[in-house]
Amino acid sequence: MRKKLVVCAAAVSLVFSMAIAGLSIAADPGPADMTLTTQKAKKPSLFPHKKHQETIKCGDCHHGMDADGKQVAYAEGQAIGKCESCHNESLANAKLNSYMKAAHANCKTCHKKLSKEGKKAPTKCAGCHPKKEGEKKGTK
Repeated sequence: MRKKLVVCAAAVSLVFSMAIAGLSIAADPGPADMTLTTQKAKKPSLFPHKKHQETIKCGDCHHGMDADGKQVAYAEGQAIGKCESCHNESLANAKLNSYMKAAHANCKTCHKKLSKEGKKAPTKCAGCHPKKEGEKKGTK
């Protein structure tokens, strides 16, 4: 009887701790602000992650990949990997074979759509890639 009680208590404890761990992972929204860079970046992009989370779903930007290398839709709580792990020179699609190309395709499409709807979203380079202090127009 005592052994059964210990086993049940251990099982309940394990389930409870896994539930708490799952909630903490699901509740982690990531950083509020991010600086997005690539190895070849001329200018990093300042990305207000929290602001985007307030208006769009995670799956609007994030996705996964199956064993065959095909894109799969984001599932709630899915681990978010580095975009460069797939969006690199080994990706067959030349329009998306770098993190920069994938981000530009995703961000520009959404921002242009929002602008057409009369909503505020940057559509020029400097809207996401601000000039460094002291930098003049037309310089790197």
